[in-house]
Amino acid sequence: MIRALLRRLNAGPLPPPQATRRRDFWLSLVAVAVMAVGLRLLETGLSAYWVQMICLAGLNVVLAVSYNLINGVTGQFSLSPNAFMACGAYVTALLTLSPAEKSLSFILEPLVWPLSVISLPLPMALMIAGLVTALLGFVMGFPVFRVRDDYLAIVTLGFGEVIRVVANNAQSVTNGPLGLKGITHLTTVWWAWGLCLAAAFVVTRLIRSSYGLALKAIREDEVAAETMGIDIFWHKMLAFMVSAFFQGVAGGLLAHLITTISPNLFTFFLTFNLLIMIVVGGLGSTTGAVLAAVLVTFGGEWLRVVEEPLSLFGYEIPGIAGMRMVVFSLILVGFMIFMRRGLLGRNEFTWRWLTALAGRRSENK
Repeated sequence: MIRALLRRLNAGPLPPPQATRRRDFWLSLVAVAVMAVGLRLLETGLSAYWVQMICLAGLNVVLAVSYNLINGVTGQFSLSPNAFMACGAYVTALLTLSPAEKSLSFILEPLVWPLSVISLPLPMALMIAGLVTALLGFVMGFPVFRVRDDYLAIVTLGFGEVIRVVANNAQSVTNGPLGLKGITHLTTVWWAWGLCLAAAFVVTRLIRSSYGLALKAIREDEVAAETMGIDIFWHKMLAFMVSAFFQGVAGGLLAHLITTISPNLFTFFLTFNLLIMIVVGGLGSTTGAVLAAVLVTFGGEWLRVVEEPLSLFGYEIPGIAGMRMVVFSLILVGFMIFMRRGLLGRNEFTWRWLTALAGRRSENK
């Protein structure tokens, strides 16, 4: 496997024929248009609760796709998404809140200047949040990538806790345990799924480039990849910073979706949920990450039915709080036993596969 990847890396990516590329472009354009129409219909036809769930699903897709880049494609066991999400959420909220709203929130200590007088539109705030988070990933990368495997997981987990503790104690910047409230609800279906398309496009193009082949070579065997001339450290850093950027922007949109944030929101539980998504989808598969993020987001809500009272053969069974998490855990255990490589393994959806499947079905008829 590693030798094949290195041979492809040295040869460069092999572009498909021009006709195939043109067909894939138009099919992708049609798919985006159909998705836009579907989102518009859902936004106008569903209740506010389900619209918010659709937004949350879109943000989870962004987080899963970007997390899969560092964990699944590059093979680096990072546990730091909660730190990047916290950074992006606080930066975005502090930049978009008006000075009057900030003065109402910061009761114990006033907000430091110039954050106390800055108020920016959401697009600019999200871009700044993504760049700040990418810079944080750059700074973290120097100590993080001096270790490997389980030690790397421990170090990144520690950084996540450091960010949370800093947010809990930096009263003059984050408002400490009180958090930030009164954040304007600006995250819409279009913001969430627009970012989803952007993240999927950037990550997919990166994976299909020579950099992506180098990242896969690092995942398979770092020593062999370094022997062939791949700069291990800077390729890892590239994946880490791209992942951090999108996780920071997603954290900013999450803040404007739930309209209130605090340090207790960005615990390891967020990272654990993302880890479930990319493992269920298949480590290394962007398509699998998208599919698993949607399934896990809505699956948790659909399982609420097991907590409701039930009448079975004349017997009344009372609802049991927390039962949905028990059922969800049993489903995950069964999934790991019978589908160890996830839904798609390392495979990706392609239009070529879909057209070939349609051709086989037409031949069978």
